[in-house]
Amino acid sequence: MIKWLILAWRNIWRNKRRTLISAASVAFAVMFATSMSSLQKGGWDRMLNNVVHFYFGYAQIHAEGYWDEQTIDRSLELNPDTLAAMSALIGNKPIVPRLESFALASTGPITMGVLVSGIGPAGEDSLTGLADRVIAGRYFLDGTEDGVLVAKGIAEELELSVGDTMVLLSQGYHGVSAAGKYPITGLVSFGSPDLNKLMVFMPLHTAQYFFGADGRATSLVLQLEGTKEAKAAVSTLRKKLDLTKYEVLDWEQLIPDLVSARSLDTAGSNVIILILYLIIAFGLFGTVLMMTKEREYEFGVLIAIGMKRRLLTGVVWIEILFLAAVGTVIGMLLAFPVVWYFHVHPIVFEGEMAQAYIQYGVEPIIPTVVEAAIFIKQGLIIFGMAAVMALYPLIKISTLSPVQSMRH
Repeated sequence: MIKWLILAWRNIWRNKRRTLISAASVAFAVMFATSMSSLQKGGWDRMLNNVVHFYFGYAQIHAEGYWDEQTIDRSLELNPDTLAAMSALIGNKPIVPRLESFALASTGPITMGVLVSGIGPAGEDSLTGLADRVIAGRYFLDGTEDGVLVAKGIAEELELSVGDTMVLLSQGYHGVSAAGKYPITGLVSFGSPDLNKLMVFMPLHTAQYFFGADGRATSLVLQLEGTKEAKAAVSTLRKKLDLTKYEVLDWEQLIPDLVSARSLDTAGSNVIILILYLIIAFGLFGTVLMMTKEREYEFGVLIAIGMKRRLLTGVVWIEILFLAAVGTVIGMLLAFPVVWYFHVHPIVFEGEMAQAYIQYGVEPIIPTVVEAAIFIKQGLIIFGMAAVMALYPLIKISTLSPVQSMRH
């Protein structure tokens, strides 16, 4: 086998120009496909991280049926022992409770609908960095004060500022009347215009009193580090919890629109890469065809003097794989500094493009991601293509007539 490898390696360098051109085309394909895949995955990972840390989290627990019918009547009871047990199941990760429902906010003659979110100040800030979004006033000092944080769009619409009083009217738990006046302790700003005209935050204890839902929450947000950890945590909770009482949803179920957009974008990129690989496949096949035609006389002589066709086809097959391997390695080596550079210095959009990203609460930054799996995937695709291209000379040699090939 060692002799076959040595012979195959020598043979591909008998025509250096042909080998270098073929290897260069393969290297370009690998470099381009690797860089493109890395940039696409890095961009979507960054966007996903922004969205889940923006508000949703990677996973949430609700009372069974809440996500389909989001009313405060489908809230769940906050039991410290139950929360501790849930946290233990996922490696003692923090669980952030929220109590959410809609209300009417007014000041004087002006009224508008808002989403009131009762939060634990420390936990929510750790999960979403809400304190950093305060643009006027201050964040909650603790979970017992009666103030509210108001999104700047609401404050502008209702002509309110820090220190003013907001009146909230709603229907609480099991139909109780919910009404209250709350001082505005701070204004918060979101990248999304919709959220800026929707969100009002108050401490969880205050929200429970307002809605008449003492000791209850509508959702429990799991503070997890990434998609892999989220999948493991969701799988564990679904096995251990009573699913007649609880529902456990991961980020894909919480934000299906983003998942659909990513799938569509990935499909489009895959089409471009597929076209690139088809072009390279034809180029590689042309090289194999030319190599086979040029060496017909050589193959005929070798078979005529007694070389077994099995041995000859094996050597030729290894030659083509060597050719693909050279191009693949060069492509990976060329791709790595490109991917690493844009990982350390990500692409930053400016102007209108940046504003479009910011409006949806997403940073206008696209980094690449450095993952061995992306490099390996491109290498395997090239090897698969080379193995298929190698079938032609193998078939040609197996049916080759030594006499006719030497006459030609």
